[in-house]
Amino acid sequence: MLNIAIVGTGSISQAHINGYLKYPELCRIVALHDIIEERAHEKKAQFDLVDAEVVDYQQLLARDDIDLVSVCTPPSSHKYLTIDLLRSGKNVLVEKPMAPSVADCDEMIAAAEESGKLLSVVAQNRFRNDLADVKTAIDSGLLGPVAHVRVDSAWWRGLPYYDLDWRGTWATEGGGPTLNHAIHHIDLLLWMLGQPERITAVMKNAWHNNSEVEDLSVALLEWPRSVATLTASVVHHGEAQAFVVQGRDASVSQPWAVVAESAQPNGFPLKGGNHKLISQIEHVVGQRPQLIHEGHAGQVGDVMQAIIDNRDPDVTGANGRRTVEVVTAIYKAAIERQPVEFPIPADSPWYSGQALLEHAPRYHQKLNSVTGQEGFITTGGSPS
Repeated sequence: MLNIAIVGTGSISQAHINGYLKYPELCRIVALHDIIEERAHEKKAQFDLVDAEVVDYQQLLARDDIDLVSVCTPPSSHKYLTIDLLRSGKNVLVEKPMAPSVADCDEMIAAAEESGKLLSVVAQNRFRNDLADVKTAIDSGLLGPVAHVRVDSAWWRGLPYYDLDWRGTWATEGGGPTLNHAIHHIDLLLWMLGQPERITAVMKNAWHNNSEVEDLSVALLEWPRSVATLTASVVHHGEAQAFVVQGRDASVSQPWAVVAESAQPNGFPLKGGNHKLISQIEHVVGQRPQLIHEGHAGQVGDVMQAIIDNRDPDVTGANGRRTVEVVTAIYKAAIERQPVEFPIPADSPWYSGQALLEHAPRYHQKLNSVTGQEGFITTGGSPS
C-alpha cells in the first residue's frame, strides 16, 4: 500500500485525488498541505479523506512514511517543492508545466538522479484512448511519412480568469496559454513525432487587459520532412480543439476520423477514397488494448506501478523538460522575431529564463489580484 501526499489543494488537486481514489487497493492519501491551511481541510472533508492529515511543509518533508507526492501548485513553485521533496526521500508527480525554465527542469532532473527517486510530469492526455489511437495509427506506418500536423489548443477564458493572484504575470505564471494550456498538445506532438529542429512563432495579447502575458500564439514547428502548425489560445469561442495528422497515404485526427485518398491518372483524388487502407488503419487501431483508466487516473496509476516495479514511468522528467524547451523556443522566436533551432544551449539567457523575464512584452499591467475564485474548471473541447 503506497502512501500519498498532495501539495497544493486548489482546483487541479481534485483531478489527482479522484485519480488516486480509483486505486483503493494500491494507495491511500495520508497527507495534505497548502499554504492556505483551511483549503486543505476543505479538500479533506470534500473527499472524506479519513486517513489524511493536514500538515505544514516541514512536517511533510520530515515524514518518512510517504511514498509519492503530487505537486499541484502554481508553476513558479514547482522547482523548489520538487527538489525538496525528492531530497527528503519521496517520489514526485508534478503538475504541468514542469517549471518555467529549462534550467529549472534540469535542476529537478538532477535532484531525482541524485536521490534515486522517481520524477514524473503530468501529461494526462497520453493516457486517453482517443489520442492513443492517433499515436497507434502513426506508429503503424500505414499513414506513410507525416507531412503536416494541425494542432489547435483552443480555449476561451473570460477577463476574471487572470484576476487570480498568480496568473497573468511572467514571474509567477511563466507565460500564457502557450505554457499553461498548449503544453499538453506540445507533449503530444513530441510523443508522436519527436523533437522538432526549428520553430518560428508570433504572439499577442488580444483582449485580456489584466494580464502581462500573451493570450494567443501561433507557432510553426519543423522536422526534416514534416511541419506542424500550433495555435495556443484563450480567446477562441467554442473551444474547438483539433489534432489532425496528415500522412502521405492517409490522415487521422482527434476526434477520431480516418481519411485516405486515391489518385486518378491525372493526380486528382478518386471519389470515395482508399477504403482498403482505411479499413487496415481501423483494424490496427481496434487491436490496441483499451486503457481502463484515462487522464490523471491513468497517469497516477502508471506512476504508482512504476514505483512498485522499480521502473521509469511512461512520462519522465526528461519528457517534461522537452516540452518546456519547446515553449521557451516559441517565446524566444516570437519576441526576437526570428527562427529558433534546437537545442537551446545552457549558456543562453533563454535557458535560464532570465531573457524571458527581461524581454517579454508586458501587454498590460496586472491590477486585479485575488487569492481564490468561485466556479468550476471546465475543459471545453478535447484534448484538454
